[in-house]
Amino acid sequence: MSVRVRYAPSPTGNQHIGGVRTALINYLFAKSKGGSFILRLEDTDRRRYSPEYVQNLYDTFKWLGFYWDEGPDIGGPVGPYVQSERFELYRKYAEDLVRMDKAYYCFCDSDRLERLRQEQIATKKDEIGYDRHCRSISKEERDRNIAEGKPHVIRLKIPLDGVTVFHDELLGNIEWKNADISPDPVLLKSDGFPTYHLANIIDDHLMEITHVMRAQEWIPSAPLHRIIYDAFGWEMPELCHLPMVLGQDGHKLSKRHGATAVNEFRKAGYLPEALINYIALLGCSYEDGRDIYSLDELVGLFKIERLNKAPAVFDYQKLEWFNGQYIRQKSDEELSVLIHPYLIEAGLRSELDTAKDQMELAAMPLVKERLKFLTDAPAIMAYLYGRLDLPPVETYLPKKADAQDAAVFLEEDTRILQEFGLDDISSVEDKFRERALEMGKKLGDLLMPLRVAITYTRVSPPLFESMKILGLGESLDRIEKSIQYLRGA
Repeated sequence: MSVRVRYAPSPTGNQHIGGVRTALINYLFAKSKGGSFILRLEDTDRRRYSPEYVQNLYDTFKWLGFYWDEGPDIGGPVGPYVQSERFELYRKYAEDLVRMDKAYYCFCDSDRLERLRQEQIATKKDEIGYDRHCRSISKEERDRNIAEGKPHVIRLKIPLDGVTVFHDELLGNIEWKNADISPDPVLLKSDGFPTYHLANIIDDHLMEITHVMRAQEWIPSAPLHRIIYDAFGWEMPELCHLPMVLGQDGHKLSKRHGATAVNEFRKAGYLPEALINYIALLGCSYEDGRDIYSLDELVGLFKIERLNKAPAVFDYQKLEWFNGQYIRQKSDEELSVLIHPYLIEAGLRSELDTAKDQMELAAMPLVKERLKFLTDAPAIMAYLYGRLDLPPVETYLPKKADAQDAAVFLEEDTRILQEFGLDDISSVEDKFRERALEMGKKLGDLLMPLRVAITYTRVSPPLFESMKILGLGESLDRIEKSIQYLRGA
C-alpha cells in the first residue's frame, strides 16, 4: 500500500506555525515511506474565506521549500482538490447514508432548536444538544415534508449506547462513549453545504488517504469520524494525533506569545531552513547530540515512534539560535543576495547597483558572525553606505579621557594610516600596538575613537577590514571630520 497523506487547511487566515508543523510532519512521513503528500483546500467557510489566504498558502510553502505532490495549483488524479468544487459528491453520499438508514432528514427549524436549547438550560439538563426529534418521525411524514419543499438538513445516526473504539499510532487504542458524542450531528446543511465532518471523511476516502496526521485537539472528532466510516462501510485511515505546541506559559501557542504567522517570521529575517529545522524538532527527536538537519536528512530519519506524546514548547530564543547557525552556513555570495531586500527597504541601496554588490560581498565575512536575523544587516552595515550623523562626544571617549584626548588619539591614528596604509592589515595593527606602547596607553585608547569615527558606534564589525572596504581616502576623511568635531566640543 502506497502511503498518502494530506494537509487540509481552511483558507480563512494566513499560514501559521501550528499548521506548517502539521504539514511538515505529514510531508516527512510521506517522503520517508516513498509516498505522496497532498494539499486539499477545505474552503466551505465562505464568510471568512479570502483568495489572499490561498495565495499566502502557496507563497508560504514555496518559501519554505517543501511542496505537495497533488493539489489545487498543480492538479492530480483525484481532484478537484478544493471542497467548494465537490458539493455534488457530498450531497450524493449524504443521501446514500439516508437510504442505508445511517442518517435521516431533520426538519426542525432554528426557532425550535433555540427553544429546545433554552429549555435544556432552564431545566439544567446534563446534556445540551439536539433531542433526535426527527429520528423517529414516520416515513409518511418525512415524505410529506419533502414533497412540500420544507427545508431540512441531514443528520447522522449516532448509536444510542455502547462505545466507539479507534486506534491512534501514537496514543494507542482510545474508547469513547457514544453518549458523549454530539447527538446526531448535521452532515449536510439546508443550503447544501456539507459540514466539516462529512466533507472531510468523503474526501479522505476518495483521495485514498492512508494516514491522517493532525493535532491532538482533533481527538474528540475521531469517534464521530469512526462512526461515519463505519456507516459507509469504508476503512478508516490510520490516525496519528500530534502533540500540541505551547508557549512558554504552558498555553496553546498564539499571537500573545509573539509571531505565529509564517510571513511574520519571514519579514523578521528568518531563514526558511532554520524555521523548518526547528519546527521539525518540536515534539520529535532524531539523533542524540545533534540539532542541525537538512530537509533530506529529516526525511531519512523520520519515524512516528520518534514523536513525543507530551506537548512541545515553542522557544523563540532557540529558534533565534537556529537562525544564526543557518546564516553562518551561507556562502558570502548567498548571504549577500539574501540581505538585498532588507537593504533596499532601509533605503541603503537600489535594486541595481553593481558597486554596492561588490562592497556588500566584501563585507559579508565581517558581518556574518553578527547577524541573528537578516533584518539586522541594515543597522550593522549602514556605516558602509555613507556618512552618518556623528554620535555624542562621549561615544568616542576611552576611559579617563576627554574630547581633546580623543582628538589626539585620532591624530596619531591618522599618522599611522598615512604612513602604512591598509594593504597589510596585520602589519598595520602591529603598528598601532607599538604606538600605544610608546604613548603609554592601551591599544583600546587609540582604537575606540577610531572605531567611532569610522563606524559611528562603539560596537561594529572588524575595524581595519571595514576601513579597507571603505578605502583609505574615505577613512581618513571620516577621521578628520571627527577630529574637528571633537576639537569644537
